[in-house]
This record gives sequence, structure tokens and C-alpha cells, in this order.
Amino acid sequence: MKTDIVKSVSNRTWTLMALALLAACSNAAQAATYTMFRDPNCGCCMSWAGHVERNLNTTVTTIDSVDMAKVKAQHGVPPELQACHTMIVDGYVIEGHVPSDAIARLLRDKPKGVTGLAVAGMPMGSPGMEAGGRVQPYSVVAFGPAGQQVFAHYP
Repeated sequence: MKTDIVKSVSNRTWTLMALALLAACSNAAQAATYTMFRDPNCGCCMSWAGHVERNLNTTVTTIDSVDMAKVKAQHGVPPELQACHTMIVDGYVIEGHVPSDAIARLLRDKPKGVTGLAVAGMPMGSPGMEAGGRVQPYSVVAFGPAGQQVFAHYP
């Protein structure tokens, strides 16, 4: 009987510890802040932020900046990958119209040598650049100390 009581307490302790760990992980994911820097005259940025908010169940904080070149330089965005807006999330740089599923994969996998993801320019059909069903293929490029490589491709 004493052994049964010890097992019961031990099982309860492990269950409580597992629940506490699960709650901590959940809170950490929710605690990530999404901060987007944008030119106040750009309209597509807010549409892209809405895409991120809906698909990642988060809130994007917007900071208007009249010197986006400075923002991009401060965050190490290579000139050939620059686009209209720059977001910082969980220490990563997200440049341009990167789809939410690529952002989710980056945050989940945390690949080594990657500073961020970028979609150069403003391709039609990318999130925030929807144009009546017209779509042009584009790539999401991972960049950082490990160099640049295609992270995802969208037809």
C-alpha cells in the first residue's frame, strides 16, 4: 500500500511537471514579438502584416520609418534581397513579402547560420501583393553567416 501511495504521488508530480513545461513552451511561442518597420507611404505592408497575423495567430506591431535603408542596414539585409518592409521576430529578420508558412518553418526549425528570410522586390501574388489572380514565381531566400540559399519556392 505504501508503494502505491509513492507511485501515485510520483505520477502526479510527473504530470504536473509535464503540464508546467508544456505551458512554458506555449507561453514562449506566444511571447515572440513581431515588429514590422515600414515606409508610412506604403500600402502593401499592412496587407502583408494582416496575412502574418491571420496565419500565425499573432499581432504585428508596426513602426513607421522614413529611412528604411538605415533599418535594413542595421539588420544586415543584403542589398540584393531588399524589399519594402522589414520585420524582426524572435531574433530573425524577415524582409519583404515572405509567406507565413516559411516564417513558421524558420521559427520552428531555427536553422544554423541563418539571420533571416527575404523575398526580394514585390512579386505579384505573394502575400500582400495579390493582383486579381496574377502570380509570378518567386523564392524565399535564407541569408546570414552561412551565405544565401533558397529556403522555399512559390510557383
